[in-house]
Formats: sequence, structure tokens, C-alpha cells
Amino acid sequence: MNAAKWIKSTALVAAAGVLLTGCGLSSAGSYVPPAGPGSISPLPDLPENPTMTVTSKAFTEQLILGKIAVLAGQAAGFKVKDLTNVPGSQPARELIHSGQATMMWDYTGTAWMTYLGHEEGIADQAKMWRSVHDQDLGNGIIWGRPAPMNNTYAMAVRSEAVEDLGGISKLSELKDLDPKDLTFCVDAEFNSRSDGLNPMLELYGLERGNPKSVPDSNVGIYDTGAIYSATDSGDCNFGEVFTTDGRIKALDLTVLEDDLGYFPAYNVAPVLFGKFADKYPGVEEVFAQISPKLTDEALQAMNLEVDVKGREPADVAFEWMVAEGFISKP
Repeated sequence: MNAAKWIKSTALVAAAGVLLTGCGLSSAGSYVPPAGPGSISPLPDLPENPTMTVTSKAFTEQLILGKIAVLAGQAAGFKVKDLTNVPGSQPARELIHSGQATMMWDYTGTAWMTYLGHEEGIADQAKMWRSVHDQDLGNGIIWGRPAPMNNTYAMAVRSEAVEDLGGISKLSELKDLDPKDLTFCVDAEFNSRSDGLNPMLELYGLERGNPKSVPDSNVGIYDTGAIYSATDSGDCNFGEVFTTDGRIKALDLTVLEDDLGYFPAYNVAPVLFGKFADKYPGVEEVFAQISPKLTDEALQAMNLEVDVKGREPADVAFEWMVAEGFISKP
């Protein structure tokens, strides 16, 4: 490890330590309704007062997933310490790596590229999960069954413009459009990163800066949140989005299929501290039954409830868990 990486890693570990000591092993958003058993019920042969510590990152989707994990842990018979709402991927990861937290939902692409240090992502979802799973076993971390939801980059178009744009549904169809229609809204990072807009256009047969393809004037740079409204209002035809964002549903945007597999996979999966999973072998199955229900559409709907309607992540998670039969109202 070079000096710069060592300094960064040390600072992140220290930040996680400050977070824990400053908050007394609790988070700013530790509210969660009590959960009764459903298809998830207390594991057999648990010792008295078994504990599980759940962590998450600090953005909406992670808060919802964190509360889902807290509720699942309660229904499985654990006394759950709620350590959700940790600011940043690396500090949350360090809590799992050190065993200070024993469970979180995390993204395969984040693990592969940020935690494990690979420069190129993997678009194939099954291959990405397997690669992360196998490498992280050496770190004492177990990746459980991945969910269908894949919170990766995508390009979206307002649904009412699809017909005017030739019924477009795939990124490979962009090259068939008139250059005047190839207008894009992206954030500054995606505009410049090595796996961002320009290589995407190249893969799909387009050339940035070519007046006969995608002139530079066709690309607008926006704050990430403003891209959604700009795409919806027609400031551009194609906007950079994240596939599970609730605003896709709220604004009736259509996500174009990445049919050549440009964007890396970012499937969410339950991540367990290895010694905890070994001690309670049934806990993997608790989360394995939840994973298949975590689709892009399910998270879009839940994210919308929080981001657009202003509801509490814990209440949204509770209602979804009850509706799916995983837990019951006590």
C-alpha cells in the first residue's frame, strides 16, 4: 500500500472510530417500529439475548435497506443495535470489516472498485457478485444472495418523447437519431470520468464533439439532482440517472436498456461479518429470502415515498416488510 492510500485508509478508520465513540454505538436515525414474526421468525437454538449490529450509509436508499435489515433481525430473534446512517461508504465498510457492525446491505460494484481496488467494473451481474464474494472471503466478509435491484448509472428519457424519438428503448438506438435530438444532461463527474459519457458514446457508435454525431453544445452539465427535472422538462432528451431513484417513477422517465453492457453492475446484497455468520448459520437464509423481492421497481417506489413524499425510511421499510409477509404488526 502506498503512503497516500495508507493515509486515506487510516483517516477513514479514524473517522469510523470517531463516529462510534461520538454516537455511543447508535445513529442519528435509530427509530424503527417494533416487528412481529412473519415468514421471518426467531432462529432455532439462539442463545439468550443474541445481538446483531446493523449499519448503512447515509443516503435514502441505504437508510431504507438498513431499516429493512433491523426489522428482519428483530423478527429473527436478535436484539438489534441500529447503527444505520453512517456518512460514507468506507466508514460503513470498516465497521463490517472490523466486526463493530455485523450486517449491512452493500453494492457489488462499490465493493469491487472502491473497497477491493479494481479499476474496471464488470457489467455481468452474476460474475460481479461472484468476483466480489470470492475475494472478500479473504477479508472475513461474506456476501449473501444478491438482489435483482441494480443501482447503476443509466440514461433516461421523458416517456412522452419516446415516440417522437422513434420509439427508442435501447442505448444502441441512439446512433439512429438525428444529431439535433442527441442532447444530454449529465453531472460534471460523469462528463469527465474515464468510464463516463465519452466512452459510453463511443461504445454505442457516437462521437463527442463531432457536429454530425454529438456536438459539444448538445451536452449540458447539471448538478446531479437537477438532471431529473431538466430531462423531464425537455432541456435535454437524455439524462444520466441512477436506476433505483424514485424520481424516475415520479417524473415518468423511461430508462434505456444498456444492451451492450457498458455500465458496471451495482447489485445490492446482504453483507455479513464472517464470524457472526459462522456463529449464527441461519442468519444468511433470513436475508436470502428478502433479496429476491428487492427489485429496481420496489426500491424506486420506496425511495419515492421518502424523497418525494417526505416519509420516514423506517415507516416505509416497515410497510414493505409487512406487505411482503416477512414480518407482522405486533
